[in-house]
Amino acid sequence: MATRNYQGKKFNNNTIDKIVDALTIEEALQININNKPFTVSMRTPGNDIELVRGLLHAEGVINNIDFIPEISLKKENDNGIVTIVNVNIPEKGLGEGYSNSRSLLSVSSCGICGKTELSDLAFIGKTIDDTNKIDIGLIHSLFNKMNNFQYDFRESGGTHAAAAFTLNGKLLCAMEDIGRHNAVDKIVGKLINNQELNDAKIMTVSGRISYEIVIKCFKARIPFLAAVSAPSSLAVDYAKELGITLFAFCRDQRATCYSNPQRTKIQSTNTKAS
Repeated sequence: MATRNYQGKKFNNNTIDKIVDALTIEEALQININNKPFTVSMRTPGNDIELVRGLLHAEGVINNIDFIPEISLKKENDNGIVTIVNVNIPEKGLGEGYSNSRSLLSVSSCGICGKTELSDLAFIGKTIDDTNKIDIGLIHSLFNKMNNFQYDFRESGGTHAAAAFTLNGKLLCAMEDIGRHNAVDKIVGKLINNQELNDAKIMTVSGRISYEIVIKCFKARIPFLAAVSAPSSLAVDYAKELGITLFAFCRDQRATCYSNPQRTKIQSTNTKAS
């Protein structure tokens, strides 16, 4: 259900060919809390329960990771894709994130678009002071493991991926979505539902890293974050302040650490500074 076939015409020099391509599905999911609209997420259908749980954790709506809310289906479209879900949360269990003003449309490509003003970016939490170190050589194997689960990407080329690992590289889960932020939310949601969030120490993501992905990683208390592409300047600033070791450009056996490099180590002795 993550892809749908579309016809097209492919232009190649002076030739025109009719083609059928599998494209990643993007559909709106309205999230209600206690039967009142909270937000709309543009996402790839599938793992919606995990997406909702991870999003509500990241937004500070549910701060207790031991609480598993009742999430019920309210509406489907003609293709059988869920369009509205309702989350039942006791009033005493609602965090400050619920009262923060948030527009009803949260697009998958930009997390800040759903915020009404920059003051909404305030968060509460202790800086991550994890003292464990990661072997640089391990990072590349993690991306290989994540890539093995990018089924939709291999079919459509239109999805992002995220994965969570233990400190020694054991894969806990991997998810895909058209939005990078959604893939991360699905990961965190599944870890919470499986009671494995405390085991997660490393997160990998395809694409680039924005400030919001850093904050989602921080809220999940995951000290290591690595991406295939570039970080934004704000992502690096936040990672430095929040105690996250951030790696970017993790490809071709290379990786650049932009924050908290004291948590890195290299097993090989045949290295030199550059």
